[in-house]
Amino acid sequence: MEISQAQPEEENMAATQITTHKNYIGGQWVDSVTGRTYQVHNPARTHEVVGEFQTSGADDAMLAVAAAREGLAVWANTPAPARAGIIYKALEIMGRRADEMAQTVTIEEGKPIGDSSGEVKRAMNIMEYAAGEGRRMFGYTTPSELPNTVAYTVRRPLGVVGIITPWNFPLAIPAWKIAPALICGNALVFKPASATPLSAVKLIEIFEEAGLPAGVLNLVTGPGGQVGNALVESTDVKAISFTGSTEVGTELYAESAKRLKKVQAEMGGKNAVIVLADADMDKAMGGIVQGAFGSTGQRCTATSRVIVEDGVYDQFMAELINRTGKLTVGDGIDPSTDVSPLASQNQKDKVMEYIGIGAEEGANLVFGGRALAGGDYDQGYYVEPTIFTDVSPDMRIAKEEIFGPVLTVFKAKDLKEAIDISNSVEFGLSSSVYTKDITKAYEYINTVETGMVHVNASTLGGEVHLPFGGLNSSGVGQREQGTAMVDFFSEVITVYIDHAAEATERARFI
Repeated sequence: MEISQAQPEEENMAATQITTHKNYIGGQWVDSVTGRTYQVHNPARTHEVVGEFQTSGADDAMLAVAAAREGLAVWANTPAPARAGIIYKALEIMGRRADEMAQTVTIEEGKPIGDSSGEVKRAMNIMEYAAGEGRRMFGYTTPSELPNTVAYTVRRPLGVVGIITPWNFPLAIPAWKIAPALICGNALVFKPASATPLSAVKLIEIFEEAGLPAGVLNLVTGPGGQVGNALVESTDVKAISFTGSTEVGTELYAESAKRLKKVQAEMGGKNAVIVLADADMDKAMGGIVQGAFGSTGQRCTATSRVIVEDGVYDQFMAELINRTGKLTVGDGIDPSTDVSPLASQNQKDKVMEYIGIGAEEGANLVFGGRALAGGDYDQGYYVEPTIFTDVSPDMRIAKEEIFGPVLTVFKAKDLKEAIDISNSVEFGLSSSVYTKDITKAYEYINTVETGMVHVNASTLGGEVHLPFGGLNSSGVGQREQGTAMVDFFSEVITVYIDHAAEATERARFI
């Protein structure tokens, strides 16, 4: 395991003084009603303050909702192609600021700069795709069963929508909610994760510069409990789009359902890769190592389980340990870093607790397992890439989402047993199989219980023009991205027009 040395001070965006960032409500940057602020620190260098942000409460959320109601009157009546023009302008501005945005993601979340650059590109892709929907806000016409009647459908905005996002993708996930919601004509109250608000501030700056009308997009930073609960309880908020933990998402969905709100909740994952005996081992290994340890395992689509067919298990394990040992651990701002720090002390404590649980449960710790210390490691939340073998499906490390660089490995005698192990958890987000046998590939596709399925590819990510989401405890409500994004962020209105010159008898059955 190698340590990545820190870059020179002028290259790592270390601030010489602390900047206090404000909420954005009704087109104005304002202090919170509470009068309180909090600081965010760089996970790689915890003595460095990224910025100071508003500790908002329910009153701030309600001010943002009121501003969104006013903005809605303008935005909902703006033609969709004109809305698209503003999103395209925001896309162009983000392109100019791409390097700055990537560095921002790294210094507040901790991920390697290459992953952050990929996140910026993902945000730009979804903005481009969503803007294109401005000329594809399709309804349809159909013959009516009644004479002299035209029947068709149109789409209408939902109204004021709450956007609640996590810390692990502080730019891409907000973008893939905000851009679709805007193109559909909604006004938004955006509550980012309290741990990563700077990317959110910069995203708002981009839309402000692009000319988005006041009140259409509002930002409220601070604790999720007070702000999130206020959005759920407000009768003026018609929908919530949430990404985060299964525990919070389940409660949010239940409380929103009581109030008849439209909700989508993308939650946890415990994603498995199956490696069959005929797999291209080099290809599989690359996808698994990146899937497990890239972004320090802090992705909802990260690979957290590998199920290997007996015949190649020993070969697989030797190569897995060899490749993992070559990963460089260090500050994510250094381009040579493969594995960066965890995002917070809480995340580090959680990961170390699960590593201890795995050892207590009788799993075999074959690589890593330590919190790293000494030198630059003392400045951040570093944990070694960690691998457990001899894992049984009933162990907690096999079932629960760890959200860190911890990989559990299982043996299976054949594809059927491997699929049974894959399906043995409550989550169902992403999964993968490596095989050259097309029959086995389709057997896997047709029986694995995940919302996204990969063959001979990593469990990571997805493309913006395809639906993103999972089954069971991984998600509820309509999918994100692709054509599903318009389905969630708009209502379908059915229109009947009687154009007869005089009244006629018309049969109605409903």
